[in-house]
Amino acid sequence: MRAQKLNLRFCLRFSRRPLRCALALGFFAAALCGVPRQAVAQEAPGTPQEEIVANLAAGRVVIAVVKDAILIGTIEDPIEAQTRTPAPVQISARRAGVILGAVEWFSPSSQEELARLDKELPHLRQETVVTATPHLQQELSGKDAADIQAVGQGLLDRLNQVAKGLHSEIHLAANEPVVEVIIAGYLPNYGPEVWQLTYGLEQLPEHGEYWDTRVLRPRYLQIWPTEKGQPHTLMEFHYPPENASPALMDLLRNKDSRLEKICVSDSKMREVADRLLAGESGKILAADATQFLRAAFAAIAPPSQHETMAVISEEKGFDWILSPPPEPKKPGQEKQREPGAPTLMKPPS
Repeated sequence: MRAQKLNLRFCLRFSRRPLRCALALGFFAAALCGVPRQAVAQEAPGTPQEEIVANLAAGRVVIAVVKDAILIGTIEDPIEAQTRTPAPVQISARRAGVILGAVEWFSPSSQEELARLDKELPHLRQETVVTATPHLQQELSGKDAADIQAVGQGLLDRLNQVAKGLHSEIHLAANEPVVEVIIAGYLPNYGPEVWQLTYGLEQLPEHGEYWDTRVLRPRYLQIWPTEKGQPHTLMEFHYPPENASPALMDLLRNKDSRLEKICVSDSKMREVADRLLAGESGKILAADATQFLRAAFAAIAPPSQHETMAVISEEKGFDWILSPPPEPKKPGQEKQREPGAPTLMKPPS
């Protein structure tokens, strides 16, 4: 195909926009359904209660496979105050991934970080991968099947470490992902590749309002190499899906005034845009593609939306072009200064 244990009480806080939510992991419905209401899901009698905050990595991911490199750019969609900027994470020397969706889970009461998937991604590999089922073999055609499966299964195992403690009913729209990861890189003796892995959620009733929760095996979709005869151009991914802005390629096709201004100002930028529209990204040099994407991102993204960009070269590997912004501190993370502690205003006596 190209195609520990936590006992929680969920206070589901819904808003029109997908949110970071202090929703106690009922964030799934809030983030993906966008239904404005409030509800409380009851946990089993006598179960300890704890709220969990889920912060979402939201925005767009744009990937270009060009003549001499792979470029990965992201633009944040600040749907809530605590939205995380989606950013490339180096998995190996020549492979990177971008996690979208529920990237950070923590407990406000204990200040315990339960999962930080972007930081953990380079280490989330299941080294012993069972023999693929016939269905999985169809999904993971190619020489990199075992390696992609190792990453996908490692992330699945980590997700289920958290999800296995969820026992209240979670209303999740059909086929909507809890987490999505985009993986791009070079495979030896194979070339550039781009994969999209999406993770759904399943709940089965056990008794009363007590549910058994698990994250489903990811759906694997190979985006690059493209099918024979398909254009070689920009690949774009959005999270959450219902917040998707027009894709960069659609803006180019429709001669968006912001992008046309870039093209008319520089003949090289016009050439890059024309190559992308013609499906000839493999004829574009990385330096030219980088200049074009940086200018295009600046044109379509408001100043308040953070951007990142990384490059993967087959020879030199992963490197930053524009690194992620510093992370905001969590509430209570700042420690109070002891009385009399030295400061820059008042050095120690």
